[in-house]
Amino acid sequence: MNLLSYREIQGLMASKEEVRVLFRECALAILNTGNEIDDVNQILEDFADFQIEVVAESRGPRIAVKNAPAGAFVDGKMIKGVQDHLFSVLRDIVYVNHILSRSGLYELETSEGITEAVFNILRNANIIQPNLQPDLVVCWGGHSIDRVEYEYTKEVGYQLGLRSLNIATGCGPGAMKGPMKGAAIGHSKQQAEKRRYIGITEPGIIAAESPNPIVNELVILPDIEKRLEAFVRLAHSIVVFPGGVGTAEEILYLLSVLMHEDNSGLPFTLILTAPESKRLYFDTLDQFLRATLGDEVKDFYRVIIGDADKVAKTVSAGVEEVRRHRSKTQDAYSFNWDLTVEKHLQVPFVPTHSNMSGLELSRQLPAGKLASEIRRCFSGIVAGNVKAFGIEQVRKFGPYSLHGDKVIVDELQKLLDSFVQQGRMKIDKSDFKRCWELI
Repeated sequence: MNLLSYREIQGLMASKEEVRVLFRECALAILNTGNEIDDVNQILEDFADFQIEVVAESRGPRIAVKNAPAGAFVDGKMIKGVQDHLFSVLRDIVYVNHILSRSGLYELETSEGITEAVFNILRNANIIQPNLQPDLVVCWGGHSIDRVEYEYTKEVGYQLGLRSLNIATGCGPGAMKGPMKGAAIGHSKQQAEKRRYIGITEPGIIAAESPNPIVNELVILPDIEKRLEAFVRLAHSIVVFPGGVGTAEEILYLLSVLMHEDNSGLPFTLILTAPESKRLYFDTLDQFLRATLGDEVKDFYRVIIGDADKVAKTVSAGVEEVRRHRSKTQDAYSFNWDLTVEKHLQVPFVPTHSNMSGLELSRQLPAGKLASEIRRCFSGIVAGNVKAFGIEQVRKFGPYSLHGDKVIVDELQKLLDSFVQQGRMKIDKSDFKRCWELI
């Protein structure tokens, strides 16, 4: 952080009100790590008197906090990992605000310009590093899972760690923490020198999924779309555990990318996995995907149930295939430049009631484009559940109305009902209210 200039620090504190508010809210989420509440408005209300200030000093910025959550301190001193993450917030908010506001620096109206911005944010956070062999496994899954599922995510992470594979997740609790915790044990047994537990988040979700204690590299992307692009361009393989609507959103995003004709020759291993007792989760999701996107969608993923060792072996083989392919094509190991991500997957989707009701949930669309539209549908439901903007929209105007073909609406209804019945929509299940209606 000593590379921040006085101008950048002063620019943050004197910048637009929304940037200062964003910095405060993200910082509060970091300091609130370990709290089970996933309602951002409740967290902000509980710590309404929280204050944070960045003080410029010659050796680098100093952060002064007042009325912060007590759990961030031990014997009056801030926990070192929390402190590191707090400076990551400062780094990413300052840098992103700086580079995206500079006229002409990035052509953000083009797909290529957005990808370059994602790359530079990751590089600035030292997530992209040179001279590293492919070894990064992205793990997706819910933050609200039971003990059986959590133990299974740890076992999969352990098997990955034994094979010296590193982990990236959404950085929160549950299925994001378990693989990291398991991998840490596997890495320790193998005496691995490079142990990476990367948390990739964005301001709208960080309060509900604040970084778990295992995360040792944190980066905050500006929005969910850039976060998702960061995941798929960094990943050498992706493993998905059971989750809620947010996990379904991630899967639909990736399928929309993989189903693009330009990506047909690129190796990419996508595994959906769960303990045997939770087989129903992916049976239901697999049925939904085939019914809405067509049976050919099954060619883009594998379902492995109750076998952590098989998951890790399949991932390891997939990562080796990526290494051989990129060595042959001279594509970078650390960032998948060859992957085509269309602009409709990169432009931030604002979940207003008008935008949600205007989604084209029609089987007349090409499968990849329909996957993108359903992804936006899930993104809006996530916002209505746990993001401040979405919660406020639903409070003011009622549930989102979603319109579509009967087949798609019926399948969505079944899938969302199953998520509700399984308690996968929110940590505080007693306070859950549907933020959507299907028409």
